Amino acid sequence: MRPLSEHQKSWKTNNRNPKGSFDPLDGVIVHHTGPYTTDAGMVSYCVTSSSALPGPLCHGVIGRDGKVYLVGYGRANHAGDGDNDVLNADIAESYATNPPATKKGEGDPGAADGNSHFYGFECINSGSGKEPWPEKQLDAITRACTALCRAHGWTAKSVIGHLEWNDQKSDPKGFTMASIRARVAERLKHQANWTPTPPPPAPSTPSLEARVATLE
Repeated sequence: MRPLSEHQKSWKTNNRNPKGSFDPLDGVIVHHTGPYTTDAGMVSYCVTSSSALPGPLCHGVIGRDGKVYLVGYGRANHAGDGDNDVLNADIAESYATNPPATKKGEGDPGAADGNSHFYGFECINSGSGKEPWPEKQLDAITRACTALCRAHGWTAKSVIGHLEWNDQKSDPKGFTMASIRARVAERLKHQANWTPTPPPPAPSTPSLEARVATLE
């Protein structure tokens, strides 16, 4: 993981703790950023954002090349309100493939404050559903979420998407959270430095000339 550059706030002191608790910690929420220009621009935005949506907006930004930029360490303005049923299923790690369908969103009566319960990673992608997710980025998302699960003794079921937390959200779009949870679950079976063995290369198709030569 990479810290912020020297001209930006240190991630070690960048939080919104005066606005509320960051406890108890119960899981990780994965987001996509939406439209972006550069990694540096998105990281800078997530550090402070704007007066309408004060930062930090996450704990880390995950670039398309797999770099993880640390943004904050305490309460961050990323999750917003969400469903208590989802929170309870996340805490109990009691669901099958996906947590219960969320029925709560921002400002709904009885909604839970996700900023006090979840780490958040903003993953750089337009969110169009058409922009591919590079394997390096998916691997970095998996590794970052796995590291937090190891630190807290959680299973992969403590990793959810923003769309699974808040019924007004659609992120992340372009992959399923079930697929990320499966990746995290597999990594948790191994030591932290484990690297999966790459599959053998697919056999090449002989050229037409080679196939003709075998018939002569």
